[in-house]
Amino acid sequence: MSVPAAPPGQPKKAATAAWIGSALEYYDFFIYGSAAALIFPKVFFDESDPATATLLSLGTFGVAYAARPIGALFLGHFGDRLGRKKIMVFTLILMGLSTFLIGCLPTRDQVGTLAPVLLVLCRVLQGISAAGEQASANSMTLEHAPSERRGFFTSFTLSGTQGGQLLATLVFIPIAALPEEQLLSWGWRVPFWLSIAVAVVGYVIRRTLEETPAFTQQQTASEGVAKLPLAVLLRDHWVDVLRVIAGALIASVSTIFTVWALAYGTSDAVGLSRSAMLWVGALANLVALAAIPLWASLSDRIGRRPVYLIGAAGSAVLMFAYLWSISTGTYALILPLGILTFGVVYSAANGVWPSFYGEMFSTKVRLSGMAIGTQIGFAVAGFAVTFAAEIAGPDGDNWSAVALFTACLCVPPVIAVLTARETHKIPTERLGEHAARTDADRERVAA
Repeated sequence: MSVPAAPPGQPKKAATAAWIGSALEYYDFFIYGSAAALIFPKVFFDESDPATATLLSLGTFGVAYAARPIGALFLGHFGDRLGRKKIMVFTLILMGLSTFLIGCLPTRDQVGTLAPVLLVLCRVLQGISAAGEQASANSMTLEHAPSERRGFFTSFTLSGTQGGQLLATLVFIPIAALPEEQLLSWGWRVPFWLSIAVAVVGYVIRRTLEETPAFTQQQTASEGVAKLPLAVLLRDHWVDVLRVIAGALIASVSTIFTVWALAYGTSDAVGLSRSAMLWVGALANLVALAAIPLWASLSDRIGRRPVYLIGAAGSAVLMFAYLWSISTGTYALILPLGILTFGVVYSAANGVWPSFYGEMFSTKVRLSGMAIGTQIGFAVAGFAVTFAAEIAGPDGDNWSAVALFTACLCVPPVIAVLTARETHKIPTERLGEHAARTDADRERVAA
């Protein structure tokens, strides 16, 4: 049975809601990354050992990624049972609240070791929220989009993520320029307090969005929605879940670029200013805003696999060039290579994976499959920053080892895409049929 077309204007409205909601949500998520690299080692950890303080601070950045698979299990289940819209609204509110609370936390000087404990707790809540955000937004846009333009419409979720990262960076540039005393006493709190506005605006936008035609049809079908989406997912789509997990490791490029490279560039080993390095990220994200939908539109024409491969393999190579440029301390090299690496080439994989992963699954388990698969992979990517800090050595300047480590993490995504089916021409109602049919055939043969 074919899926009815979305009402006029709904695909654009869904893409807009996904873009704005993801931008606002990932503004919250990424201001934490900037603060973990620049502020938190001095505010929440023991300043007498700067290297250990930085390592612990970057470790709290990874904690949210560890919480994301747990959040994916619950939010994926309810998203496939109750609908995409409910999860999109819930995750936004949870992210806004947890981020605001970070801005209110007492420091180590005020309450001792309780301060980092509370920080980790809030970070866990951020991770749970993020676990359902992209999967629900991706499912919403994919199921509203015309079949021949799913790549373009779903890419707005990721361009929204880049928009949020850009916004977070732009907010932190004037904050980082404050005198040290003001920065460490109250300045760092301001970006976190702004998350209340984030939650309110995002709620207003998302609550008016209609549920997708595909999910509505699934609800009214004779078999209805799956009572246990996870059981169906692991029975019929377990190979694709593994592919998504492997593919999601590509996010290591983002975390290394956003957090570790920022900490490295502003360290004593290189000595660049905080503002200079933040501007590299800001301009790279600005370019990504344009590049992501262009790469996604190309994937609607030539397929998801070739475009994704350009992003994964290209990022592995260019990370060596970018980190080398930082080691030289030459801003004229750092800026263009940062834009090329993150803004252009990485955007190829980043813009395509929302449709590529979502098209592997049927409507019954799409949100669960994307949430669980991506969040397990993202958990590894989140802790890549902590591993990079260890690999970089006691002086934190072994950039080549970090580049090699990042390139190795790009290998599983390449393998995943080479073994995956091409899905860009498959009608929306037939997505995920191959996996289910294969398992059903095996059961008949066994009987």
